[in-house]
Amino acid sequence: MGISLTACTTANRIASIGKAPSLTAIENPQARAGYKPVSMPMPEPEKVSYQPNSLFISGKRGFFKDQRASKVGDILTVDVTIADKAQIANKTSRSRTSTNDAGAGGVVGSIFNSVVPDVSANGAIELSSGSADTGDGSVNRSETLDTSVAAVVVQVLPNGNLVIEGRQEVRVNFEVRDLIIAGVVRPEDIGANNTIPSEKIAQARISYGGRGQITDVQQPRYGQQFMDAILPF
Repeated sequence: MGISLTACTTANRIASIGKAPSLTAIENPQARAGYKPVSMPMPEPEKVSYQPNSLFISGKRGFFKDQRASKVGDILTVDVTIADKAQIANKTSRSRTSTNDAGAGGVVGSIFNSVVPDVSANGAIELSSGSADTGDGSVNRSETLDTSVAAVVVQVLPNGNLVIEGRQEVRVNFEVRDLIIAGVVRPEDIGANNTIPSEKIAQARISYGGRGQITDVQQPRYGQQFMDAILPF
């Protein structure tokens, strides 16, 4: 089976020599195999009602209505701007030296001198100790991230603040770049163009990374990770 697939791929490549890559035909997404409908948090449905002497019905967007996100299901844009830089250096040095002498006199000293004539009983016991500790540590970190991502309001808190969550995936060849953001925002911090900077998001959770062949090659093998876990030194 593997040989037949390889032969088919080779035949397709040969047939495409001198031709531009073909584009995928436009089709109904719901007719694709494995299609799953999107389920998102949505506000409670509003009953349509007409106001007397009005051209508009309830629930519709008006010319002068605030278009900023305010309820569950609304979308707003988050401008993620991170430019962190930290430099920390610590140095610790400690040393201690102590000496203790003890001796015996009188009758006990005379007995000791007669038994051990070459050692004086007055300085028979001498204790000395010393210790020294030195430690150095430094941190030099720099992080920069500048991008935008759309987020959805998933919850409205009792005080009016909005809980938002957003995720963006971009696949290039065999590598997927993930950007995930979540947190709590104040409606008054949302700009007139329905955007909010990332520094005004409380309890912000921002994740920027990737997955795919390149990321997999950069990671240590499972065996190496296991050895590093049981043998940290």
